[in-house]
Amino acid sequence: MNNSTALVTGANKGIGKEIARQLAAAGLTVYVGSRDAGPGQRAVEEIGGDARLLILDVTDGKTVADAEQQVENLDILVNNAGIMADGRAAIEADVDSFRRTYETNLFEVLTVTNAFLPALRRSAKPRIVNISGGTGSLAWSPGPEPHFPAVGSGAAYRSSKTALTLTVLYAQALAGDGDPAEGAAGAVSPALLPDDGPNGECLSWDGTPMPW
Repeated sequence: MNNSTALVTGANKGIGKEIARQLAAAGLTVYVGSRDAGPGQRAVEEIGGDARLLILDVTDGKTVADAEQQVENLDILVNNAGIMADGRAAIEADVDSFRRTYETNLFEVLTVTNAFLPALRRSAKPRIVNISGGTGSLAWSPGPEPHFPAVGSGAAYRSSKTALTLTVLYAQALAGDGDPAEGAAGAVSPALLPDDGPNGECLSWDGTPMPW
């Protein structure tokens, strides 16, 4: 991963700062995304390595656009920034707290990811990491013995993390950005099969038989 570049949002404190520190320790150039210059610069100095301050308020489209102009190439994007504006259960929380939470925890992922896609596409092996959490798991929430009971556990925060299944949709949408050589291999392989090879079959790109 040497010579690779990463951007971590919300990296001036907490988990984001530690993610940035470990990436820098691994030899990466790390943009430390921070809404405010002071805390961001202190984090950069504490992280060390090739850490660089990037002023980035994920809820402000203008600062996102300005930050994108400063990053020419990007290999790894870590969408870490998040908030818990209201820790109450759904029946007690107000709509405004949901809006504030989703603005940072979900909509910022769309805004930041889409803004930095051009830089990511210039990478040979781009990666997008969205920080979710077990409390957002639908499989772990229901039932007589849920991992995370619903009462008093931050409905706005939890549901915003559930919505980060958006990650799967990005993965599906960007799958078409793969290496043309890999796609071509699916056609070249059967074209070069020996005379006694499969005949009249429908094959997947890796040669596995598929139903017509």
